[in-house]
Amino acid sequence: MSEVLFEDFQKLDLRVGTIIEVNDFPKAHKPAYQLTIDFGPLGIKKSSAQVTELYTKDDLLQRQIVANVNFDDKQIANFKSQCLVIGGVDNTSVILLEPHQKIPNGSTVQ
Repeated sequence: MSEVLFEDFQKLDLRVGTIIEVNDFPKAHKPAYQLTIDFGPLGIKKSSAQVTELYTKDDLLQRQIVANVNFDDKQIANFKSQCLVIGGVDNTSVILLEPHQKIPNGSTVQ
């Protein structure tokens, strides 16, 4: 693993948001959901997330998550992903990172 400068890490804009809509994403290459996430003052953003192994759509709805909101948009099949939801990977399953308690949408992660 190569090292990065702290200044490079500071370029990431990690924020807390609440998932307000979850849809199946049958056109994705790997099983995924289409998420609509409320980031408070930053607005609403969409993301594709490969979290179908551990989470149902009902599990995700109204869940607070952590995402990077300043990547370029990424076209995935017929869907434009506007942020990257952050999770830990256990073998092939993604476990979402989330605040321990509810905080305002758009809060920074440091």
